[in-house]
Amino acid sequence: MEAVQETNFSLPGQTNFYRGKVRDVYTVGDQLIMVASDRISAFDHVLPRPIPYKGQVLNQVATYFLEATADIVPNWLMATPDPNVAIGRACEPYKVEMVIRGYLAGHAWREYRDGKRTLCGVDMPDGLRQNDPFPAPIITPATKAEEGHDEDISREEILEQGIVSAEDYVQLEHYTRALFERGTQMAREQGLILVDTKYEFGKKDGEIYLIDEIHTPDSSRYFYLDGYDERQRTGQPQQQLSKEFVREWLMTFGFQGKEGQLMPSMPDSFVEQVSNRYIELYEKVTGRNFEKADTTNILERIERNILTAIG
Repeated sequence: MEAVQETNFSLPGQTNFYRGKVRDVYTVGDQLIMVASDRISAFDHVLPRPIPYKGQVLNQVATYFLEATADIVPNWLMATPDPNVAIGRACEPYKVEMVIRGYLAGHAWREYRDGKRTLCGVDMPDGLRQNDPFPAPIITPATKAEEGHDEDISREEILEQGIVSAEDYVQLEHYTRALFERGTQMAREQGLILVDTKYEFGKKDGEIYLIDEIHTPDSSRYFYLDGYDERQRTGQPQQQLSKEFVREWLMTFGFQGKEGQLMPSMPDSFVEQVSNRYIELYEKVTGRNFEKADTTNILERIERNILTAIG
């Protein structure tokens, strides 16, 4: 199976190129062409081997949810000419990520465990256990870092620093809550709990758009609904549908992305396991069967489909 480690296309009319941890982004005119590679990241590091079909999974999950939420907020997506490619409007991104949390998990739990009861200016009630639901979902924004870790920031700090205007921020909060409510409903229909996620927004011609990906395993955390109450009652870890198992595998080799730590090499068996888990995740989240795209000469296929799409 071929996999996409990176792309290096020279597209007609191309004016910019950016390589993120997972996506290669080309600017052509007023459009962005996002290629979802098969790279996988953990602890803010890209792992050395690509995962077959991971890019297809991410791109198609994001497309599925962008189409399912277009009635809530306009989004950047215009076309998906290839299983690994999305083409859409180039927007001016807001320099914050709108993180919303329905449950005390992940970063919020670690802060809570360490004694903090305020996160990004939002109070968290006493008496919660790991993975308990909040009384109502909380929005805990983060600044978008060009490199390294994103940083927590409060609503008040965003407004004081002029990162987002007060009028726009109210709208971003409204969209964030409505998207999370829709995502929660869709997850529950698939026997899942949408625990937390993040949304990114941009502006074009005075209008706010939802950009990037939504509700994917790279941007969201899911629990299995079946057995959730029993596991909470008995203090057991929740069964997650996310790439957390990749982080756990790295940690067994003593790697958490810290200085001086050596990233372990990934054997074929683990690469195949990760690929299968992503495919399982796609099918569980969307309720659709995953159809593996032909990966023979995959870079040629992607470039050909992009060129056809942009004429």
